[in-house]
Amino acid sequence: MIYLMVSPVVLYYIIFQYGPMYGLQIAFKDYSPSLGFLQSPWVGFTHFIDFFNSYYFWRLLKNTLILSLYSLIFAFPAGIILALLLNEVRNKVFKRSIQTITYMPHFVSLVVIVGILYDFTARDGLVNQLLGSLGIEPIPFMREAAWFRTLFIGSDIWQNVGWSSIIFLAAMSNIDPALYEAAKMDGAGRLKQMFYITLPGIMPTVVILLILVIGKFMTVGEEKILLMYNPLTYETADVIGTYVYRKGILEANYSFSAAVGLFKALIAFTLLVIANGIARKVGETKLW
Repeated sequence: MIYLMVSPVVLYYIIFQYGPMYGLQIAFKDYSPSLGFLQSPWVGFTHFIDFFNSYYFWRLLKNTLILSLYSLIFAFPAGIILALLLNEVRNKVFKRSIQTITYMPHFVSLVVIVGILYDFTARDGLVNQLLGSLGIEPIPFMREAAWFRTLFIGSDIWQNVGWSSIIFLAAMSNIDPALYEAAKMDGAGRLKQMFYITLPGIMPTVVILLILVIGKFMTVGEEKILLMYNPLTYETADVIGTYVYRKGILEANYSFSAAVGLFKALIAFTLLVIANGIARKVGETKLW
């Protein structure tokens, strides 16, 4: 019965994750739909070389790394901080209210989230109305490249901070209460209990999630970027994933986009292995 229960998940990965790997060969071919995978001529690493020598390579790589790094620095710790704060709240009604309020944005469609962002930052939107009341000229936030990263990371924190805190709150619930009682008897305040008991108690969970986040370092919310960006913000918004979408789907350049996508996947896999290796050497927590 256990094998039967796990079979849908196994089939999902076989069909949708491992099965499509057969098509990766088009990254090394001049693929033509009329010829198919096997009959299309081999071109070796031509598409990779073209991408590395292209005008957009460094811009795409820089934007991808910067957005991923900002997300790692600001968005990832936000869930930990919220969980730590909620763990210190003793009023259950207030705590549950804050949890509900912070969880709700996660269940709102990404399209709706971006739509709200457009409405709030429009020239006649709420944000510019508040700025106007302070004597500041309206700012076209969604059309200025300099504001894209701030809006992207800020809205990501707002949408996911509550949901990401659930895992850390669950980890905190497994900490032995006797440790807190012993710390109180030794004169430790709530701040010291947080640093010396709560944080070390959830550190294995933090490390595992950090490794997984690093494994997705090159993905960086491409669906949201496609909804938010426009040609005016390409300078800071265009990442490898959106470039693959334009080349592969819009321009039907399948071989080139497959090569770029494979390059991105190899970088992500390398980062995942390095992060897991560092975690294994520094501590006992690791993925494998």
